Amino acid sequence: MPHPTLGFIGLGLMGDPMTRRLLDAGFDVTVWNRTTTKSEALGRAGARVAGSIGELVQGVDVVMLCLANTEVVEAVVFGEGGVAEHGRHGQTLIDFSSSDPEATRDFAARLEARCGMGWVDCPVSGGVAGAEAGSLVMMAGGEASRIDALRPQLAPLASRVTHMGPVGAGQVTKVCNQMVVGCQAAVLAEMVALAEASGVEAGRLTEALAGGFADSTPFRILTPRMAASDFADPPWHLRTLLKDLDMAVAQSRRSASATPMSGLAAQLLRAHATRGHAEHDPATLVEAYRPATPEE
Repeated sequence: MPHPTLGFIGLGLMGDPMTRRLLDAGFDVTVWNRTTTKSEALGRAGARVAGSIGELVQGVDVVMLCLANTEVVEAVVFGEGGVAEHGRHGQTLIDFSSSDPEATRDFAARLEARCGMGWVDCPVSGGVAGAEAGSLVMMAGGEASRIDALRPQLAPLASRVTHMGPVGAGQVTKVCNQMVVGCQAAVLAEMVALAEASGVEAGRLTEALAGGFADSTPFRILTPRMAASDFADPPWHLRTLLKDLDMAVAQSRRSASATPMSGLAAQLLRAHATRGHAEHDPATLVEAYRPATPEE
């Protein structure tokens, strides 16, 4: 059977390498991005470049989104000229974005009522490196049969796709993931600063703790960058992690489940963001704990 045609909207840090993986796997991919230079770069790599969201949706079987936040997802899907205006029964929308779970359930119901299009929430973990290597971890919410039908299209992107339940369950799972990551980022900054203040070479912490209970992917990524004050070319942004922690706190209120650690981590990140670090690497959190440099 021929591959279904794919449309990809949102060609940022994650969307660009994900689209390239799909092209390399032989899929017919049409792209659209608000910043046209990103679309044009993928056009040179073999993608079809749509002039509008409507043109993209009308020409594909599956629409994939990888966008900044819940508000952008809503604008792209339900705004003027958006996906909902052009979608049709039999199509599927896959949202790789990290979006609010309750809003996701509402979006899915609205989209189906508007045009008959199905929704799968499929947020990802693994960062840019995982997107480039095709080793992302995906947490999917939606109908089991629909997700199973999508597995061939997800295979070039992910090492694992886990069906977590109905629409919204994937986003709840991603919130859980980010609670762990966000709290780790906050305590890693404290750890590196404590080691430095105590006369320990912080750059050796990764080697010393590798394989122990403290070892983790965030530990291996963030600790060396914090120790070396290597904040250039961030693989992710503090504002993104803060957004996800805020969603965790909001979800905890809905479900009457306490999240004191995640709430504290969110406030620490928010304070750092207000000091001009929202667009910076979360590794810059360590600067909040280091002694101020005396002015010359």
